[in-house]
Amino acid sequence: MLYGIAAATAALLLTAVLAAALRAPALRAGILDRRRQRPLPLLGGLAVVAVTCLVAGMGQWSRVAPLGEGVGELLTAAAAIAALGLVADVWRLRARVLAAGTAVAAVWVVPYDDTGLPGGLLAVGWIVLITLAFRGLDHADGLAGTVGVITAFGVGACAAAEVMDGLAVLLSVVAAALTGFLMHNWHPARIGLGACGSLFTGFVLSSAVVFTRAGYALGPSAAVVFCLGAVAVADALLVVLARTTARRPLLRRGPDHLAHRLRRLGLTPPGSVVLLGAASFSSVLVGVLVHAGWTGEGAALWVGGAVVVAVVALVLLRMPVQQPPRTASTQVSGRLRVRSG
Repeated sequence: MLYGIAAATAALLLTAVLAAALRAPALRAGILDRRRQRPLPLLGGLAVVAVTCLVAGMGQWSRVAPLGEGVGELLTAAAAIAALGLVADVWRLRARVLAAGTAVAAVWVVPYDDTGLPGGLLAVGWIVLITLAFRGLDHADGLAGTVGVITAFGVGACAAAEVMDGLAVLLSVVAAALTGFLMHNWHPARIGLGACGSLFTGFVLSSAVVFTRAGYALGPSAAVVFCLGAVAVADALLVVLARTTARRPLLRRGPDHLAHRLRRLGLTPPGSVVLLGAASFSSVLVGVLVHAGWTGEGAALWVGGAVVVAVVALVLLRMPVQQPPRTASTQVSGRLRVRSG
């Protein structure tokens, strides 16, 4: 417990310092996104990944907080996905490359002895979906970090209930690192998460959920994992439906995400993030309660119903969407890559 508190504190402070230090190099190197007509450096995710791996690795190396069976492999695979995301931040990579890389990493980490082959294949699909959906959440200042922190605490609670102490410590470090990053990413953001950090966060969280639910029945497990990733799923579903109904390419950048639509309804940028953070907290809480057995999996139906109603309502509003300029995109949901000079 004491090491977990110390590790989380160190992760928060180190990430805040490193994210601030990486801002200038990202600007000089032209590793930028265009966020509301202003350039945003994208190496904040590198700070989250580096600090998380450092702090968790120190606990493993010192044997003070060993990660446990399979968790070290999970962190290694997540770091590899982060490296792929960093390449996507610097150079253009097709979405299929990111999806394929994530699938390979997911195949490696899924515990098939506990899930079985059919359940393992479903777990691989879930990890790929949530990992890419988290990248899509990085479309608004503070959103991916806020949802990531809330989800990390929820999954960490599930891991603690299963006495997976190493996994719980890792998730607390991830939550703390994202909190340190949010000190620089809240509106108006001074640095962004980028594909490096968003893919890493989504992969760690989705894989951790699979670990905590391995060995449980498929129905209750589906309810838990859906609740823990409901906001990311809703955002991805909204983008797919909005672009499909408008007959626009799925991978072309456009203001179709949840925060974009909420701002058109009159919410401020911070207000939309707070609202989506509250929605994430509510759905994650339901997932934790179902996992702990304090409520039945039927409670997940309310979360699913809320997601469907919200997505359909936002799609049916048919709010005008400004066509973005045709520029190189490196994000699954359409990230601009801006080069200096």
